[in-house]
Amino acid sequence: MKRSVVLFAAVVLLFLISCKHDELSQTDKILHNLIPDKTRYILPDEKNLAEIPQFPVNPLTPEKVELGKKIFFDPIFANEAKRYDMKYTYTCSTCHVVESGFRAGRMQGIADGGYGFGNKGEARIKYPYYANDSIDAQGARPLAQLNVAYVENTFWSGAFGSEGKNSGLDHIFGVHIPLTEVNKLGLPALESQNIEGLGVHRQQFSKKIVEDAGYKELFDKALPDLPEEERYTRKGASFAISAFLRQLLTTQAPFQLWLKGDEDAMTDQQKKGAALFFGKAGCTGCHYEKNLGSMKFEALGVDDLYEHGGLNTGPNDARNLGRAFFTNRPEDKFKFRTPQLYNMGDSGPYFHGGSIETLEGVIKYFNTGKKQNQRVPDSQLSSFIRPLGLTDEEVADLTEFVKNGLRDPNLKRYKPDSVPSGLCFPNNDPSSKVDMGCN
Repeated sequence: MKRSVVLFAAVVLLFLISCKHDELSQTDKILHNLIPDKTRYILPDEKNLAEIPQFPVNPLTPEKVELGKKIFFDPIFANEAKRYDMKYTYTCSTCHVVESGFRAGRMQGIADGGYGFGNKGEARIKYPYYANDSIDAQGARPLAQLNVAYVENTFWSGAFGSEGKNSGLDHIFGVHIPLTEVNKLGLPALESQNIEGLGVHRQQFSKKIVEDAGYKELFDKALPDLPEEERYTRKGASFAISAFLRQLLTTQAPFQLWLKGDEDAMTDQQKKGAALFFGKAGCTGCHYEKNLGSMKFEALGVDDLYEHGGLNTGPNDARNLGRAFFTNRPEDKFKFRTPQLYNMGDSGPYFHGGSIETLEGVIKYFNTGKKQNQRVPDSQLSSFIRPLGLTDEEVADLTEFVKNGLRDPNLKRYKPDSVPSGLCFPNNDPSSKVDMGCN
């Protein structure tokens, strides 16, 4: 009798497991049907440089990537700060913090003129001895520097790069945005933006500076094809930084592992959220490229940065116009580039103006389909701003997919243990050093 009871219990358990397996398999089946071609979204291995999108003018090499990483994190090149005591205190990674998904850990990035770090950049504030108009602060919520190898034209406005959406727009290079004069060099977007960005962010390069910083041999090994008159300049530094950025790929995210065949990489809730993303919610109307972003410019009707505490910006800031900031075309007003979505849960707030605090809030915004910014005319508003009809459970499922299904948990693999200067990083001001426990 006892043996029969045990046997019956085992059969019931197997039945329950089988039912659960069938339920999970059904969720997987739906998702597989929605994404029949997995290769469309699989990112290449970051170590396989040959498979990463790049350009003949700046081919990826291990030496170049390594140099770019060092420059990105080393405060030694923060040599043009407005105040002497703020020299060598900030880096590229001040506003693109690893722990915050390579975005600023707060609503606005502050390089020169800021101090403090917190745990992941959230505690950085304006240095009291700087006027608001003298700090180096971004006029929009900083975009993540992840998966940018799949971005044809950088900035929220898509202003940099001579190809892609900017092909045929040579006549406005340098006109409405003086910094875009660099597009006339015919370089890719990343390389162009970083040449100008190093200047904007008060970092200077020369042969003497590079030698004094102990970087000359690194530059020589990484950039042998650049003539010496260009190698130790912002152009050379930009080529190295751009190479580093191109291989910042979120290959360890659960969704990436699922795409590559690991059926258990995502939870059932994440799979349900993915099915909504690629199905009912219509997210792929804009987020359809390999990095789940695109070069589509849409007016989503959200607030601007100045309305949420942004410094060195205001209602007349031309950057609030989005694509029209670059093109000056009325039809481009308030339209911003579609960002990639990996590791977005690592740091809020969201949209170009940092106007919504949480990812759940973003999804609820789209689900409601009602504009936030009354200055954006309905005639300009994206057709995607309409009620989606998602239930509370579906909102939770979609949030879980974007927040954790698309989260690479090991971005620290892209962060060096130290930099050649020996300085603290990503920030080197006294307050940040205390926050980071760096002496």
